Amino acid sequence: MTTSRAEAEVQQFVASTPKSKSLQDEAAQYLPGGSSRGTAYFAPYPTFVDHAKGHYVYDVDGNRYLDFMINATTHVLGHAHPDIVAALQEQAERGNSFSGPTEAQVRLAKTLCERVPSVETIRFTNSGTEGTMMAIRGARAFTGRHKIAKFEGGYHGSHEYVSVSVRPAAADLDPDGTTPVPEHPAQPPSVADDVITLPYNDLETCERIIRQRGDELACVIMEVVSSSFGYLAGDLDFLRGIRALTEELGIVLIFDEVQSFRVSAGGAQEMFGVIPDMTTFGKIIGGGMPVGAWGGRRDIMALFDPTEGAPLAHAGTFNANPMTMAAGEVVMNHLTPEVYERMNTLGEMLRAKLRAVFDELEIPAQVTGVASLFGIHFTAEDIVDYRSTLTGDGDMTKALFTGLLNEGILIQTGGAGALNTLTSEADVDALVDGVRRVAQRVR
Repeated sequence: MTTSRAEAEVQQFVASTPKSKSLQDEAAQYLPGGSSRGTAYFAPYPTFVDHAKGHYVYDVDGNRYLDFMINATTHVLGHAHPDIVAALQEQAERGNSFSGPTEAQVRLAKTLCERVPSVETIRFTNSGTEGTMMAIRGARAFTGRHKIAKFEGGYHGSHEYVSVSVRPAAADLDPDGTTPVPEHPAQPPSVADDVITLPYNDLETCERIIRQRGDELACVIMEVVSSSFGYLAGDLDFLRGIRALTEELGIVLIFDEVQSFRVSAGGAQEMFGVIPDMTTFGKIIGGGMPVGAWGGRRDIMALFDPTEGAPLAHAGTFNANPMTMAAGEVVMNHLTPEVYERMNTLGEMLRAKLRAVFDELEIPAQVTGVASLFGIHFTAEDIVDYRSTLTGDGDMTKALFTGLLNEGILIQTGGAGALNTLTSEADVDALVDGVRRVAQRVR
């Protein structure tokens, strides 16, 4: 990739988005960096959205983007699905939040408990961050232990005990093994003391570490399909080994399915046949509204049962609010086995066609993903864990993202994305052809 061609993509983007630039300048006067969400910002500035419909997002400058970001995998039915809009309108007329529970909460909880193998009971909250935080709290109370284990490069929200070794720089990594690297300045020293980091897809090393520290560990939290690694699925033997080991040592195994739940009716755990003790949720279960949840074994979740004087309180003004519950119920009802099969088949097609493009252009690249999820890495090295992702050409990834915007296509800034139920074979080909044109320009 030549610098001049990368700059040309940025210049074209700037020329086509003057209103977004103006709004970014205004936003920066009132919001740090003009933003309230780290993943919504990218250089030189983000496109400000005017509206979205179906498979497309429209910015304030009138540009249309074929959307494979779909708000970090959330809009699995596409934007402004008419059934979701109707459900929200109906509920808004009846009230959008109350001090008491509603029937919609019961229906969505029942659906999730019936679909997800590990979930016997469930509680709702308002973000995936809250879901993982409460699941960890439950595991600590259940086991009487306080340390947790997570995987290097794994993202589980923004609370302190998972903000460890999320995106450490290569220079901060211990070449002799995974060690906890605090993510933010001045995090409490206890964070590094109480979080054990593990290497993804390395069962031998994980077993050694977990056996050494097992009597201190409340839980192991992990993604079966790692969003930070371009939706890389864990090796099946690795997943089975972690399950067997945690079960043997009495460690609660938590699967973070905030993003991977979309791969099948029962999530990645159903697809791979590996069942954890607890599961966390977000994204698609709220139909585009703010949502999070955690659920699992009845004996662990009983720690949150207020009717039994349980030790763990869980409050939240908007937990299980009826707007979110109504929208989430619509999504779950639309996601039939036939819909999953169609989306996942298109995902396989997309990944195969992207690999063929990079082979054709002789560009070193890896395409990861499973079901309706995909990731692109500009490296000749196989992607197996966090450290292998660091071998990628970050400048090429940024150029691809900006270049695709100029092609009218939106993916995640890191080169990943997701399909939705509206995606057609023509949409897949549009993305593949866009990637080919951009790669030819910027390689």
